Amino acid sequence: MRIASWNVNGLRACSKKGFGDWLSGAGADIVGVQEVRANEEQIPNEVRNPEGFATHFVAAERPGYSGVGLFSRETPDEIETKLGVEEFDAEGRLQIARFGKLQVVNCYFPNGNGKERDNSRVPFKLDFYRALFDRLEKGLRDGEPILVMGDFNTAHRPVDLARPKQNEDTSGFLPEERDELDRWLRNGFVDTFRHFHPEAKDRYSWWSQRFNVRAKNIGWRIDYVLASPGAMPYVKAADILHDVMGSDHCPVVVDVAPDACR
Repeated sequence: MRIASWNVNGLRACSKKGFGDWLSGAGADIVGVQEVRANEEQIPNEVRNPEGFATHFVAAERPGYSGVGLFSRETPDEIETKLGVEEFDAEGRLQIARFGKLQVVNCYFPNGNGKERDNSRVPFKLDFYRALFDRLEKGLRDGEPILVMGDFNTAHRPVDLARPKQNEDTSGFLPEERDELDRWLRNGFVDTFRHFHPEAKDRYSWWSQRFNVRAKNIGWRIDYVLASPGAMPYVKAADILHDVMGSDHCPVVVDVAPDACR
């Protein structure tokens, strides 16, 4: 069973660049997308209702901003979309979908940049991380299988971005952001890509759209699938699909044993 996550940088725009063809041919059973940037009724019908998939979308209150979507071969047993904090829930960043015993969390974590690219949203970003962790902690402790996937907007280690020295003061690689991701891992979550590719270098999931940097592979690894200890025995592989175009991000995937849901 393949589970994929992709920040599509606007689902309407991505649909014009081949998203539907990718979805139908990716062999994925569950796909979470982030940065949908549209209300459900604005999404083209062939993407809103693709053959063979159940869909669910969450939009931000602010038009053209944030938003997440879920495509799945099987309809989830239930989907939760709120953390109970108004300022977080207004931004449409979360889906917690249950498939049998497996929880799949599709999340678009906030960027720490303010309007002036001044790191002013870092406290908001960290508070969001902590609120989601608190929501998942009981299941984590109880050994439930949980996968948290999405755009985390944080590169964890220097190996996870092409130019760490130049970005030490940039949101996405600030010490306090990296420390928060460290906290998730210390408490049991596993970075699935690093688990299967511990020595991999130059493996990124996001590239600036300026200066042709994707062709030069000057990127950041900020998209993850984290697995709880209860989920990790079912995870058989993880990868980054660098060759998939259509967004400034590329998809990340895990292959999971089907009995994770049973």
